[in-house]
Amino acid sequence: MSRPSDIYTHGHSASVLRSHTWRTVENSAGYLAEHLVDGAAVLDVGAGPGTISIDMAQRVGSGSVIGIELSQEVLIKARAAVPAEVTNIDFRVGDVYSLDFDDDSFDIVHAHQVLQHLSDPVSALREMRRVAKPGGVVAARDADYQAMFWAPSDPLLDRWMEIYQAVARSNDAEPDAARFLLGWASEAGFSEVEATASMWCFANDTDREWWGSLWADRMLDSALADQAIERGIATRSDLEGVSAAFRDWVDKPGAWFGVPHGEILAAG
Repeated sequence: MSRPSDIYTHGHSASVLRSHTWRTVENSAGYLAEHLVDGAAVLDVGAGPGTISIDMAQRVGSGSVIGIELSQEVLIKARAAVPAEVTNIDFRVGDVYSLDFDDDSFDIVHAHQVLQHLSDPVSALREMRRVAKPGGVVAARDADYQAMFWAPSDPLLDRWMEIYQAVARSNDAEPDAARFLLGWASEAGFSEVEATASMWCFANDTDREWWGSLWADRMLDSALADQAIERGIATRSDLEGVSAAFRDWVDKPGAWFGVPHGEILAAG
């Protein structure tokens, strides 16, 4: 079977990496933390700029972490971010649909915000299952865009959701992946799946400014913005209006933004 020709909705512009480099085990993989024990061998799929991978490496001690990513450009940033004292990590170009590792190679195979961007997440999970050791776990966490909520309401933020959903689905991706993780894992052949949920909350002044400004920038300068215009989903004027709405939201009294995530720990 040929590899699916996936298109990454967000791309790797500065406005996107600003979000990705914020991520740590604590804020993005807490459900997995107790499994990151000394000596564990970890594969981090879709490692991006590497902040979660590096955090994992610091936690597994005598173990090791390999982070893979399709983009060589972003891996350069990941390698540059590794502290000198962290010597148990390696970043490589890799493809989740065809992992270049033997069967039963890792104690933990992890993917954060990856499956939502794939046209065939079940095949990806099967491949992740193949390289996980007996007794190991496959861990995945993804957001659910349609379940995101914010206050106060704003028609332009509703328009943001419409644009995002349309662009993601035009890539044959599933922006509401969180709600499907359990079903995908079962379809991929896992016999034991623990499903949980958690969320990011942006409600204090600092968090609102960070979240609102990065989306304001992303709506004007990212692969998402380019795809929306190229495919006739939105005009430049639409994107400018949504961008301005995010900046306005930051300063509104009582502003709140919730980002729900689904999580799975799968084995067997």
